[in-house]
Amino acid sequence: MEHVYASIDLGSDSIKLVVCDLYQNHLNLLAATSTPSRGIKKGLIIEPELAKKSIRLAFKQVEDMLGVRIKKVIANIPNHMAEYKIIKGESDILGDLITSHDMMNSYKAGIKANLMPNEEFITVVPIDFKINGKTVMKDPKGFPGKKLMGRAMMVTTPKKNVYSVASIIESLGIEIVDISVGSIGDINCFRNSDLDKSISAVINVGSDITTVSLYNKSIPVSTKIIGAGGSDIDRDLAYMYKIDVEEARKLKENFALAHKRNADVHDIYETVNMDNVKIKINQKAASEVVMSRINEILTLAKNELEDLTNKPIQYIIITGGMSNMLDFEYCVHDTLPSVASKAKVKLIGVRNNKYSTAIGNIIYFLNTLKLKGMDYSMLSEDDMDELSSPRENTNDDTMLGKVFGYFFGE
Repeated sequence: MEHVYASIDLGSDSIKLVVCDLYQNHLNLLAATSTPSRGIKKGLIIEPELAKKSIRLAFKQVEDMLGVRIKKVIANIPNHMAEYKIIKGESDILGDLITSHDMMNSYKAGIKANLMPNEEFITVVPIDFKINGKTVMKDPKGFPGKKLMGRAMMVTTPKKNVYSVASIIESLGIEIVDISVGSIGDINCFRNSDLDKSISAVINVGSDITTVSLYNKSIPVSTKIIGAGGSDIDRDLAYMYKIDVEEARKLKENFALAHKRNADVHDIYETVNMDNVKIKINQKAASEVVMSRINEILTLAKNELEDLTNKPIQYIIITGGMSNMLDFEYCVHDTLPSVASKAKVKLIGVRNNKYSTAIGNIIYFLNTLKLKGMDYSMLSEDDMDELSSPRENTNDDTMLGKVFGYFFGE
């Protein structure tokens, strides 16, 4: 396990923590957990102490699986108010041939010129490079030249989004080596050569929110947040059958289907309502309630995509925890264009769409390392034997300084 990477995604319903190793260019799962989250609402941390306890539990569960303490992690930052800006920058090539350092240098001026005071730098997604004002290519490493101009998509979020997550994780003695957002994680989890040539979208249906992200050749260009998700289904079922929300959630997760197509009117769920009266709920009736809300959420997502672009979208991928529900694909067929499909996370051991963001952020992190020509692991050989107490948290560096410095190898 020479190259190990950990990634955490803080959701309103659950904390997802994934640890993988890279062996012969193949990503393998070492451990994964999904623990109930508290103190997080609509993707934002509202009660830090409760959120801290949930995050601590997730790390404990993974560390128990691995038998080693996780000290470094990639952290997912809320997509709320994320900004995407195309930046350009130029630098002199230091040697005879272009290096990764030259490529990173070409972005620096563009980043500093376009970063607003209230924004926090997340990352830059490379678009292309121009050598000596003429030759354009995706990866110019190893080519001769005197000047290099780089274009990239810079991703930023409000400072509070970053610091709310970073302060909690680092207070647990865990170093954040990189930050990302869901729009980057999701597309990298499912990225392929077809997406790299197309206009595409990802709809992530979570517990409290649904995130709609638009991409041009796998580069994120815009994100919209819809304030609806799986928890709305819980409330619908609770209202319909006069049961508490926790019982409604069990009904959704253990009995109802996402679509009424295959639901059985003779399949019965027995429970007690708020009036302490025993009731019987048939699967078809419950599934109709679920289907109605899912179709509404997907329709809202479709409307957001129509507002984001008037160009034809070649691929629409639906992911997130809610998309795991049985027969969800029929709702997709009912409401979205034929280019839409339910996603399938393919990493063995976590074939569950709720992990797409966490897994995708690891993949993007690895691609960034490759671009920079770096070899890096979050778990050293010494770490495997070391079970020390958490380090003290220090706040000498700003998060921008840490991430900016990491990205550019400073």
